[in-house]
Amino acid sequence: MRDFTCPNCGQHLAFENSVCLSCGAALGFSLEDKALLVIASAEHSGHAGAVASTEYQLCANLHVAECNWLVRTAGPPQLCASCMLTRTRPSDGDDKALAAFAGAERAKRRLFVELYELHLPVVGRDADPQYGLAFDLLSSEQEKVLTGHVNGVITLDLAEGDDVHREQLRIEMSEPYRTLLGHFRHEIGHYYFYRLVGPSPDYRARFEALFGDPDADYQAALNRHYTNGAPQGWEETYVSSYATMHPAEDWAETFAHYLHIRDTLDTSAAFGFAPASATFDRKMLGPSGFDTIIEMWLPLAWALNMENRSMGKDDLYPFVLPPAVLEKMRFIHTVVDESTSAKPAELSASTR
Repeated sequence: MRDFTCPNCGQHLAFENSVCLSCGAALGFSLEDKALLVIASAEHSGHAGAVASTEYQLCANLHVAECNWLVRTAGPPQLCASCMLTRTRPSDGDDKALAAFAGAERAKRRLFVELYELHLPVVGRDADPQYGLAFDLLSSEQEKVLTGHVNGVITLDLAEGDDVHREQLRIEMSEPYRTLLGHFRHEIGHYYFYRLVGPSPDYRARFEALFGDPDADYQAALNRHYTNGAPQGWEETYVSSYATMHPAEDWAETFAHYLHIRDTLDTSAAFGFAPASATFDRKMLGPSGFDTIIEMWLPLAWALNMENRSMGKDDLYPFVLPPAVLEKMRFIHTVVDESTSAKPAELSASTR
């Protein structure tokens, strides 16, 4: 994530800011500019550059999702590219679920920006009714909700937004890491298997050589995993114990870690903690690109873990990346690189 500053006064800002805490300027995030812009007003109407014109409005989900994104429209309020992908949300009367919904949407916006930076295609269900991307964000306190992915639809249990509930699940499942953003990155990995790998016979063959048969009986694998747990010695070939359950989950877990690494490197470079070449602006091309990413990541991850320990906290990145996992991740990098080379981010009509 980039280092944002207020165009009006130069104050450092976070991605989520909608108001500059220094000068009070109203702000909105422009996906096209990848920057926070000052929202046009009488005071700024004569300024050019980093001031949003009157063609821009804040997302219609400004309040319910605390969304600070700009929409290019002079008409009635509309949803931004990220919010438009959410097809189901809690009812207006469910205050607790709506608070969790706003937190989930914040995480989803971070995911969306990374997909845009990587030029990965984001195709909604208006353009692809069968496999287009959509999000159902619902709370299991009101109904049975299972976080997962089916044919482009990502469902997230908003109860995961509660820190105590999420930590209890993390401990019960012996996981070293569990966050809303992590869930989104995992589930979007399933989406990109169907979007990028499934249609390609070559990618499919390479997938099976590394991960196994994606069509293996999922329910049988699920039962086996929760009955027997991860096989002995899994740490040598998998990024997490959950990845051992099924080839599809191995892919999604490894894909999520690829996104973790790329975004953390980009943020670290923006603040001077990693080489400038670690940013998304410097495309990692060809077979050597992945080697460069890992050469930058390993010392950074070690340093960040030591920083966390200095604050009495657990490791920021509590994972080991053995050679077998790196080969799987290299394949993911290849798919991303080859699928997006020389192409801008592909957005469906519903996300423009």
